[in-house]
Amino acid sequence: MTDKYLVEPDVNFIKEISGMGADSLKKCFQCATCSVACPIAPDNHPFPRKEMIAASWGLKDRLVGNADIWLCHNCGDCTSRCPRGAKPGDVLAAIRSYAISEYAPFKKLGQMVNDPKKLPILIAAPVVVFLVLGIFLKMFGIHWLNFSPSGAEISHAKFFSTWLVDLIFVPLAGFVAAMFALGLKRFIADIHENALKEGKTTKEKIDIKGFIEALIRVLPTILKHNKFSECGENQDRATSHLMVFYSFIGLFIVTNIFFVVLYVFQIHGPYSQLNPVKWLANIAGVALVVGSGLMIKDRFSNTEQVSTYKDWYLLGLVFGLGLTGLLAEMTRLAGAALPSYLIYFIHLMFVFNLFAFLPFSKLAHLVYRTVAMAYMEYAGRK
Repeated sequence: MTDKYLVEPDVNFIKEISGMGADSLKKCFQCATCSVACPIAPDNHPFPRKEMIAASWGLKDRLVGNADIWLCHNCGDCTSRCPRGAKPGDVLAAIRSYAISEYAPFKKLGQMVNDPKKLPILIAAPVVVFLVLGIFLKMFGIHWLNFSPSGAEISHAKFFSTWLVDLIFVPLAGFVAAMFALGLKRFIADIHENALKEGKTTKEKIDIKGFIEALIRVLPTILKHNKFSECGENQDRATSHLMVFYSFIGLFIVTNIFFVVLYVFQIHGPYSQLNPVKWLANIAGVALVVGSGLMIKDRFSNTEQVSTYKDWYLLGLVFGLGLTGLLAEMTRLAGAALPSYLIYFIHLMFVFNLFAFLPFSKLAHLVYRTVAMAYMEYAGRK
């Protein structure tokens, strides 16, 4: 006998995701072409047809805590084959954006990150933080802003003290980690509850050890972008995504190495360009600029794909981060002190915006998708 389900439509939910890029939702007439066309949808409970039905009915509880929305990589195969132009991939992308806002604490901050009218405030925020903290320290005789004397080697650390930068970014790292921890606690509980209801798992409770082992098993798939590359429409985009993905990994490694070198071994920069770690930093920086540039180009050329403010905000931050980082180093090596210091300061503003608002922006999908893929591996759903 068919299970009974009480339908409780959330009209506001439909309106909100429509404003996030799912305005084509109502064109869907549930033909299931999208689920058939998707090369990465599981055989049992395939997506995105069931998500399109749930979204059309405004079944928020069936979507926001659904791991399947994260298994979708928005490749466009379903969208290109949809006979009605309902753009299922973009609908799921909008639902993911809603889910990020739903799970992240401080929802007002999340709304600001995704509101173009609030962009000037987001840009001004790190400027105020740096300057106010700097002025406060100067009141106690701690000098933090210095220009190198004429003819001296240009050093960004002399202009804007490294320890002041870390005084801001280290606590910020703790804040970001706490935001994700709070969000993931609810997220994992919800996807497990939904999986039990829909018969995607028979495990009543999540075994932490088993979940971690599942996470380790899916890491090679994530690192190689296997699922992303399986989609036909993604072939041209796979390279640019891999470049950005690995450039972030490279820059993360570089940052941590130099953090240890500075505070443990007390070796101050600037470091030699012959240093292998600098090679990695430069290669990662170039890859970040080229990769994000290709992604921007793809957004402009692919008129079928929905591009919203959240997409352009993230791409702008990533491209700006890479470009200002490279220009700050190039002007430093060229001996142009004033341009180098100015560009370095702007670079810090890009870093702050990308990092501080990570749990609220589209980039949070790196965390949520990884956890969702690990959960499905743990649940045994192939």
